[in-house]
Amino acid sequence: MISEFRLPDLGEGLPEAEIVQWLVAEGDEVRLNQPIAEVETAKAIVELPSPFAGVVQRLHAGAGDVVEVGSPLIEIDVPGGAEEGDGAQDVSSAEPDTVEPAFPDEPERAVPNLVGYGAAPRAAGRPQRRARGGRPAAAETDTAVREAAPHDIVEEAPPADARHERPRSTPPVRLLAKQLGVDLALVEASGVTGIVRREDVERFAARDTVGPAAEAETPAAPTDARETRIPIRGVRKATAAAMVRSAFTAPHVTCFLDVDVTETTRLVGSLRSDPRLAEHRIGILAVVAKAVCLALRAEPSLNSRWDEEAGEIVQHHYVHLGIAAATERGLIVPHVADADAMTLPELADAIRELTQTVRSGRATPASLTGGTFSLTNFGVFGVDAGTPILNPPEAGILGLGAVRRRPWEHEGEIALRDVMTLSLSFDHRLVDGEQGSRFLASVGDVLREPGRAMLLR
Repeated sequence: MISEFRLPDLGEGLPEAEIVQWLVAEGDEVRLNQPIAEVETAKAIVELPSPFAGVVQRLHAGAGDVVEVGSPLIEIDVPGGAEEGDGAQDVSSAEPDTVEPAFPDEPERAVPNLVGYGAAPRAAGRPQRRARGGRPAAAETDTAVREAAPHDIVEEAPPADARHERPRSTPPVRLLAKQLGVDLALVEASGVTGIVRREDVERFAARDTVGPAAEAETPAAPTDARETRIPIRGVRKATAAAMVRSAFTAPHVTCFLDVDVTETTRLVGSLRSDPRLAEHRIGILAVVAKAVCLALRAEPSLNSRWDEEAGEIVQHHYVHLGIAAATERGLIVPHVADADAMTLPELADAIRELTQTVRSGRATPASLTGGTFSLTNFGVFGVDAGTPILNPPEAGILGLGAVRRRPWEHEGEIALRDVMTLSLSFDHRLVDGEQGSRFLASVGDVLREPGRAMLLR
């Protein structure tokens, strides 16, 4: 029986998704729940699990194609089913209990949640798909994250043969390679992730123009190519729409505060040297996050949203703390759920895990919506201050500047101190200047003298 799998709704009512790469090829055998493709929405990169067990007959779209929800993705020949010709099955509307494993020795497993957030965990020892070249697909590698900030990441390199089976890159890089006449399969990734980046393609194209042997392998870049056109889609498109909506809907106000954070940096140093807390890798971002949660208790207007349709102001009695992270796909703001209920070590762990998930492109749509207040750390780029744009429909966002040693008045004398600039933007419909100023001052007070309050809930 030929069964057809259509692109399901991946959450939040997103109308389309882009095929990042196929994990199977026509003629491959697939098992139930086996990941068959990676697709990119405006929210995240999601692995699609197979709802059938059988042999792949046809792929309806190629890597880089944008597919609408409900459109056919793949056809699979399912053995032991109804006779061919009875009609293709639309799994996006099928009941979960109608799909059964086609292999008798396959342990019974639950059918994956197709309207949601990726494939079921890989079972130990589960056979991998057969690659086009007859070589089994290489195993995926995990990424390790430094604690310093959500923008500072250290990742482990994948196995050497993983990057030669199918070149991995983002859609803009694939477009650039096409424009420059570069075969991505010949481009070596310079980073440790195995992902081919823009500079890798440009370096390869430039090298080809000077080497006769290389020119025989790959066409040289056009000499008149002085522009690159990149399709507006995915995260960049969603971010642009959200920022325009934010800028032209919520009246923004931004205020700034220079804070002596010397005691906070000392606290961070002492916590890192404590063997009992060393594994948590607590950094200044986690301390600021804790300070924000404490300050929001006293100023709940910063933890609210404007409901235009209902004509109401909704105050949240919990803090879903958004952490803005710059990724290759664009700016993403996932949130730590119930951050106000966490201790400082728990909060540091949650931020680190969230950062690792986002950097690997595995953030779920659920984690990218529903935040109530956000932090953005542009200090990691050496910037002192800025005017953060609200992440709608949140009422506030706090920007962290770089920590710098400055001459500062301390106990009646001038001394070198660690100083940070905080930048608070808020929605003036929800927050008055007095409330915003009190909130910013409260955060500053905690950072000046963090004390033992940082370890309390």
